[in-house]
Amino acid sequence: MSPGYRLEHVERMCDALGMHEHALVARPRMEHGYCTDDNARLLIMLSGEPTSDTTLRLSELSLQFLIDAQDPTSGLVRNRKSPEGAWLDGFTDGDWWGRAVWGMGVAAARHPDPQIRARALAGFECSARVRTMHAHAAAFAALGAVEVLSVGSASASARGLLTHAAALLDVPTDPAWPFPLARLTYANAAIAEALMACGEGLDRPDLVSSGLSMLIWQLQLQLREGHLSVVPVGGLGPDEAKPLFDQQSIEVLALADASWRAWRLTREPQWSDAVLLCRAWFIGDNDLGVQMFDERTGGGFDGLTPSGPNINQGAESTLAYIGTMQRAGELLEAVDSPQIQALVPAPPVAQASRAR
Repeated sequence: MSPGYRLEHVERMCDALGMHEHALVARPRMEHGYCTDDNARLLIMLSGEPTSDTTLRLSELSLQFLIDAQDPTSGLVRNRKSPEGAWLDGFTDGDWWGRAVWGMGVAAARHPDPQIRARALAGFECSARVRTMHAHAAAFAALGAVEVLSVGSASASARGLLTHAAALLDVPTDPAWPFPLARLTYANAAIAEALMACGEGLDRPDLVSSGLSMLIWQLQLQLREGHLSVVPVGGLGPDEAKPLFDQQSIEVLALADASWRAWRLTREPQWSDAVLLCRAWFIGDNDLGVQMFDERTGGGFDGLTPSGPNINQGAESTLAYIGTMQRAGELLEAVDSPQIQALVPAPPVAQASRAR
């Protein structure tokens, strides 16, 4: 396991049905049930961990949740499950479909357990036949598809997902707003990363270049006085003044993931610096100078508000914190450089609030 995070809170958030969506501070809000989105995120996180009794049990749990969410005929996916285990919605091609494809694609390629890999690949192929017109869902699915192709698979459905996502996302844009959607909303950097992934999987350098350019623009937009100040929940459109709050951990993870892929593709130091900026946001180099995770529990805080962290530690935020720490750990393992090591913040300590 990479240094800097623990899995105790992840375990606390899970039971026999899956990972609970919300928490009241560090206690799972069982009454709020479960969602496919978070169980897909959990499988992605676990696929980067060495095998242990805990990681294998949670991997089987999250993968089974995704398989149960699928319609085996159409490949469409449900999202919400009640506390009692009843599905609350129908099969669609929304974000949860894309995240399920992403999670199963990552597990099929990276999970250390061969049985998990085989089951995940079968689940991936089931849902990879779908072609969504939702930009974020297509981007998420593309990130799973490129993982399947990266291990030598000849999956036609994986290539089809990349081809479809490239056509949907690589569209003419205004140079002042180089983004395929009218607003920045959530997980914005995943769209830039998906373009890079499409270029990587389809051997199209033009798509890699488009994704890199989009990511540079997003990073410049979200830098403030040397630290990250990510687009908050209200989103951002052209010619709008960017509000500061409430900032969500998912934005930081999306930037960390995209910057890590950019570094792998280019080996340019600006991208390794960006990964470490994402790590630093959680440790306290943010608009308020406050730590965004709980050292006692290992949970990630649910948001950065004008008055400080929202100290609830739900699944999305906890997995975003751990995923960002994983990316930073992978970077440090890949780069044996005193200069890179010197950029890594010290272990977390209580920090005074940043003057605003």
